[in-house]
Amino acid sequence: METIRSTDRARGVHTLMVVLLVVAWSSTFAAIKLGLEYCPPLLFAGLRALIGGAAMAAFAWRPGMSLRWRTTWPTYLLLAFLNVVLFLGLQTVAIMDLPTGMAAVLLYLQPVLTGLLAWPVLGESLSVTKMLGLLLGFAGIVTVSWDGLHGDIAPQGVAVALVAAVAWAFGTVLVKRKEEMLVGPVTITVQFVIGGAALTALGLVVEGPSEVTWAPGLWVGLGYSALVGTTLAWALWFWLIRAGEASRAAAFIFFVPLSAIAIGAVLLDEQVTPLLAVGAALVVAGIILVNRRRR
Repeated sequence: METIRSTDRARGVHTLMVVLLVVAWSSTFAAIKLGLEYCPPLLFAGLRALIGGAAMAAFAWRPGMSLRWRTTWPTYLLLAFLNVVLFLGLQTVAIMDLPTGMAAVLLYLQPVLTGLLAWPVLGESLSVTKMLGLLLGFAGIVTVSWDGLHGDIAPQGVAVALVAAVAWAFGTVLVKRKEEMLVGPVTITVQFVIGGAALTALGLVVEGPSEVTWAPGLWVGLGYSALVGTTLAWALWFWLIRAGEASRAAAFIFFVPLSAIAIGAVLLDEQVTPLLAVGAALVVAGIILVNRRRR
């Protein structure tokens, strides 16, 4: 009986973590849109990463905690490059250049890519059921975002979003591969501080501080995207990766663009089309199949 209760509690905690992650990341899209009205993308992404990394360090660091820098510095630098400089930086640029639907479809190709990479790199199984689930989830995102696929599309935005998705997939698999030597909060702190510093420096050179308008809207967008969309969300994300298979953890983020559309409808008065119901059904079916275990 005690074992059953313990299992139920673990499942409850896992579900809560997934819900919090989806809400944090999906609501961050609106915050980024707000912040980009006052700040260019590279500077915004860099400042967001620095603030998020510093916030994580403030409550995660403990006296005597070791970075194991001599053995882990190559991994930290690679994670900073993949998850922050490439993914976070290019994601912000893509959100500026593309319609929301197209950006969501391209950026959230990441779960499919993670499932594919986890097969040869981590030795995770890639069964027909799991592959079908990943494809159904992606089809759901395409369906939900169909209205965003019409109109003029910036080719450079498409390329930027695809590179961001690939970088995030490699970063996710790398965390899982190196999990024995990494400490979750330390990993998040180090990679975001390093990557944020690099992005901020790049933004100062390419964009310049004169492009920033220090208005209240910037502080709201920057603060929310940093503390909720970065510190909280990435802590949850790494917890999910370390708790199970990388491909299954990645599959949960299919809910993010779906939730973002709902938030946009409520807060931004955006139109909700009949395709939303079809897309939602495909997303749920995909996640069920990806997380289905063999007997």
